[in-house]
Amino acid sequence: MTSAVAAVDLGATSGRVMLGHVGHNELSVRPVTRFPNGPVEAHGELHWDIDALYLRVLDGLAAAAREDPEICSIGVDSWAVDYALIKGGRMLEAPFHYRDERTTPAIERVHALVPPEDLYRRNGLQFLPFNTLYQLAAEADLSGADEFLLVPDLLNFWLTGEQFAERTNASTTGLLDVATGRWDDPLIELLGLPRRIFPELIAPGTTVGTPRPELNLPGTVTAVGSHDTASAVVAVPATDPDFAYISCGTWGLVGVELEAPVLTAASRDANFTNEYGVDGRVRYLHNVMGLWLLSECLRQWDHHDLPELLAAASGLTSPVPLFDANDPSFLAPGDMPARISLWCVERGLEPPRSRVEFVRSIVESLSVAFVDAVRAASDLSGKKVRVIHIVGGGSQNDLLCQLVADRSGMPVLAGPVEATAIGNVLIQARAQRLVTGSLEALRRLVASAFAPRQYLPR
Repeated sequence: MTSAVAAVDLGATSGRVMLGHVGHNELSVRPVTRFPNGPVEAHGELHWDIDALYLRVLDGLAAAAREDPEICSIGVDSWAVDYALIKGGRMLEAPFHYRDERTTPAIERVHALVPPEDLYRRNGLQFLPFNTLYQLAAEADLSGADEFLLVPDLLNFWLTGEQFAERTNASTTGLLDVATGRWDDPLIELLGLPRRIFPELIAPGTTVGTPRPELNLPGTVTAVGSHDTASAVVAVPATDPDFAYISCGTWGLVGVELEAPVLTAASRDANFTNEYGVDGRVRYLHNVMGLWLLSECLRQWDHHDLPELLAAASGLTSPVPLFDANDPSFLAPGDMPARISLWCVERGLEPPRSRVEFVRSIVESLSVAFVDAVRAASDLSGKKVRVIHIVGGGSQNDLLCQLVADRSGMPVLAGPVEATAIGNVLIQARAQRLVTGSLEALRRLVASAFAPRQYLPR
């Protein structure tokens, strides 16, 4: 039997509702609707237009139900760390965007209470200035809130009226005990955060509830790997256990899958993170700035023909400067070409001179950062790596995939592009007993349905 599920997949620059059909040896997904997403500025602050986003999600789900009235499940995933505060069932304020700079003074206050090395032993997370615990510490007043809901949990609440925290996304907050997978109550108390606002934790595959009657949507709402990277890693079409993954979109999440966290001083110094994955796996990874660097350049240039620029960049024979793709100066929105040029000039390098050179410089620099992160993940964890999988939007970038193969000396397998939505679909399908088996079995199904492209090192 084949049945349908609907996947809501929200990224930092776009969102989509996908219709998935899954059965024995069958897996297909197709887009129902796509829509843009991004920060909105109000009074000098960056927020998400979450109300508009939710309306687009509802439109997409209604369209999916018209296409296939037999949808048996709906699942939601999104980017991590950002949240809304709820009082009496109502959102107090639109979620802040993680690129808002409000956390800067809060970081110092948090580290005065809990030194970074102690935090790492407790939560296993790499330091990022927008980690949720810093955002919560930056809140002026939490006393009026009843609940704290990360973005996918917020949408699940609006869909069903039920309030839960799905564990893969909760593990990105910095407030989850990496050893137990539970809220770290002593840490929450030490930071002066109200414990009552943190909802019950649930695992991927748990039924959240049924859609509210007035929404007229079919099926049930199922918790998936609601952190989009957790869903993407489910859909890595790996047939060799010795693999590394690069989930490449706005961010590049580079790492390996483990059975247990790595909490060594060397791991902390390398700024590697331990996040929960589906089925209790650990996503041991490093955040690299990703295709954000390209998208911000295109926005500055008001130029949308990236394939044309990439084709020209692939044929470029003159050398271009390499820069640190992880430099914090590239985090905030703004004039990315100017910042890259300044980075080069300050270090005595000749900056790129044309748009094509900028594109080549970015892709070359990303390939270096990606390969360095793969090697570090292997060295720090002891996990052998023989093949690199690139999934997500970056898997369409031939130049990037080939450069990663060349620099790593390993084969690169690229695709699927919609890995996050596919992983979302598969966890719903397994919960509905449309498929069975381990993550390895699900990945074999992905490899069969979406054969990856191979790039061999030159």
